[in-house]
Amino acid sequence: MHWYEEEIKRLESLTAGSKQESRLVFYGSSSIKLWNTLEEDFKGYAPLNSGFGGSTLAACSWFFERVFANLRPSGIIIYAGDNDLGDGRNPEEVLLFFNAFLQFVRNRFGDIHVGFISIKPSIKRWGIVDKIRETNQLIESFIKKSSGNVSFINIYDQMTDEKGYPKGELLELDGLHINKKGYQLWKEIILKDVAKEKLGNHKK
Repeated sequence: MHWYEEEIKRLESLTAGSKQESRLVFYGSSSIKLWNTLEEDFKGYAPLNSGFGGSTLAACSWFFERVFANLRPSGIIIYAGDNDLGDGRNPEEVLLFFNAFLQFVRNRFGDIHVGFISIKPSIKRWGIVDKIRETNQLIESFIKKSSGNVSFINIYDQMTDEKGYPKGELLELDGLHINKKGYQLWKEIILKDVAKEKLGNHKK
């Protein structure tokens, strides 16, 4: 995990010396980190971008205590698991990583809302699409059976065309990362989840 150290130190510096409450914290991989309009898109919820490039769900759990040391979030929205599968992990392992992450959240913050953004379809990782679909199904099923304050935010379906293939207009030229139009779609879907969970609006 040492290759994440510089990124984690950046996130620690971002929140050092403050106990920031009532924030909607976005956490996870580069799909979160590169969301340049996130603060404006969720301005009613005092959002904080805590994404770090290349992160896996395993890394999100590993560094949880350091990243959240000075935070008191009202909710957490996480996108991770994509890179775990890209690194060769199987769907069952990703589910275990998600469960571990959820336990870290519960142990530190109690039953705050956690929204898991489904793993996106992408052209670059079309070769492992079956694993992506299976992982999403496993995590969605796990969440549905959970009694806690957690939701499955399905962005997968709206990012595919009528044939089930990733919509290229939502992705950057690399076929992996989200572009401006893709983030607009994510914003609309996630805002519905946040509103449904009644996290409340918070002034910055």
